Amino acid sequence: MSLPHFHYCAPRTIEEAVALLAGPGGPVRAFAGGTDLLPRLENRLVRAETLVDLKRIPELGDISCNPTAGLTIGATVRLAALLDVPELQHSYLAMAEAVSQTATVQIRNMGTVAGNVCNGSPCADSVPVLIARGARLALRSPRGERLLPIGDFFKGPGVTALAHDELLVRIHVPPPPPETGFAFAKLPARTHVDVSAVNVGVMVSRKDGACGEARIVLGAVGPVPLRAHKAEARLAGATLGAKLLDEVGQLAAGETQPIDDVRASAAYRRAMAAVLVRRALVVAATRAGLCLADAAPAEHATRGDE
Repeated sequence: MSLPHFHYCAPRTIEEAVALLAGPGGPVRAFAGGTDLLPRLENRLVRAETLVDLKRIPELGDISCNPTAGLTIGATVRLAALLDVPELQHSYLAMAEAVSQTATVQIRNMGTVAGNVCNGSPCADSVPVLIARGARLALRSPRGERLLPIGDFFKGPGVTALAHDELLVRIHVPPPPPETGFAFAKLPARTHVDVSAVNVGVMVSRKDGACGEARIVLGAVGPVPLRAHKAEARLAGATLGAKLLDEVGQLAAGETQPIDDVRASAAYRRAMAAVLVRRALVVAATRAGLCLADAAPAEHATRGDE
């Protein structure tokens, strides 16, 4: 099946791109890598009268990272390019783990972090860690620019808070607070092309030898990436151990809303959510400097995200 006919535009400024999105005519879609959009167009799953290619806008390809401002990722930054940022392997290790496990090498060389977010997919691998880290999205429209917490961006499967004339221009990730650890885990796919059946991003902070605060975000187990608020509340102020981690994993699994599909059954997703939450919490707690004397050893725990 061939691509349908469409108008192709390659603006050189953000203002030009936003004007095209806000212009008259049929559906207008912006893209950078096109790893998701082009196959969907080919299979007639979406429509577009005009495609707006963002790759010629220089500032959208910027990456910056410093201890005060944190990490800023432009809309056309490719997944593979993000992995080349040295600070990612130290201060943003969980993000590096999520990005490195996204799809295939070929897709990471073309696909972008912003595209992974804007697809609105509940199973996007980069999203749970971004939510756990409190990332914000810079959205530009003819009305100006607004910053939106990434957790408020997702409204349903493939549905986001992005208006038809808005463009995601940057992703802001705060610097890691002291005595805090982050971790990512996913249900291993049968092949690297398979999307995640379950993925998890967590944050754990240390306070007086116990857990000060926790964030637990699960993907592919609901219509949008989900915060497990009851599980988070159970961890606050608690001393971490094997029994508590098992309880928290079950609490988190109980907050999911999985479905049956070709990748996994709802029951299997819920069971694996409990397992992955526990594993990720062990890693994040270890990175935060918390002692887990009676818990299983942290899997692949390395220094970072501290």
